[in-house]
Amino acid sequence: MKAIVLETPQQFKKIEKPYPHAPAPQEVLLKVRRLGICGTDLHAYRGNQPFFTYPRILGHEIAAEVVALGEGVKHLEVGDICAVMPYRNKEEDQAVRRGKTNCGSTLSVLGVHEDGAMQEFILYPASQVFPANELSLDQIAMIEPLAIGSHAVERADIQADDIVLVVGAGPIGIGTVAMALLKAAKVMVLDVNANRLAYIAHKFPSVECVQLSDSVEESLRDLLSGELPTVVLDATGNKESMQKCFEYVAAGGTIVYIGLFIGEITFQDPLFHRKEITLKASRNALASDFTKLIRLLKAGLVDIEGYITHRLAFDTLHETFTKLYLPEENVIKAVVEFE
Repeated sequence: MKAIVLETPQQFKKIEKPYPHAPAPQEVLLKVRRLGICGTDLHAYRGNQPFFTYPRILGHEIAAEVVALGEGVKHLEVGDICAVMPYRNKEEDQAVRRGKTNCGSTLSVLGVHEDGAMQEFILYPASQVFPANELSLDQIAMIEPLAIGSHAVERADIQADDIVLVVGAGPIGIGTVAMALLKAAKVMVLDVNANRLAYIAHKFPSVECVQLSDSVEESLRDLLSGELPTVVLDATGNKESMQKCFEYVAAGGTIVYIGLFIGEITFQDPLFHRKEITLKASRNALASDFTKLIRLLKAGLVDIEGYITHRLAFDTLHETFTKLYLPEENVIKAVVEFE
């Protein structure tokens, strides 16, 4: 079967691999049908992705078809079109026993710690695979990034009277906006990219868009009659942006870091204490986020219209991938098509 491996930074290679063996008990053999390109993949290609080693087959935003079932698999049938939760724990440690399966000490993520889905077929635990037959391949491939936003919103414990600021209007930020709106809160978005803010304004008319400047706090107070957001979710993974959140958040408010920065984040302790800020991290997502998104997409309460801006063919991906870095392409989200 065909696969594309990232041998070293900026060096893709198309290879042939043996076809997978028959699935073991509680396993499933999947044919990859659609694959989302994540910021993780883009960072890995450039050589600046944490928790990453080379060579590696990328890909963890997966829409797949069930080809074969291992013994004991009851919730799936051959031919099912499914979403795949791409994180699994090798051991049942303290976090896993407490239901925090997204951040166990032995967590392995497809395309990061182990080879991912940039290949024609994969074997995977059936417990991590969710049937979603009524949805399109595009919708299913977007479930994982949307689930990241879902988990972050749940971590923030957003209430209807909150003022929510999402920093970063990339794919994860857009998903976070969509999930925050379901909490009936007022939602705002801050970004430097005018094209992405325009997309937000078109897709979510009720969302207030704020252009990054040297006076963001002042702009927020002007828009909020002197007040500040009570919840700030940063989806940038940018050090300066993450540190600025302490200025943007209201006293008694909550900051949630979704994006990951390789290095140290610093803040003024007096400001942190004076405002009595709650600071949280949000990592990956839970199975409940995946099942929630399947229900929301089926019900039409979340839609991905306009979310996917670029389509790449699997057979030529190693040649076309770099165009996703070009500013003039105005990429929001790219998918790989295997047909």
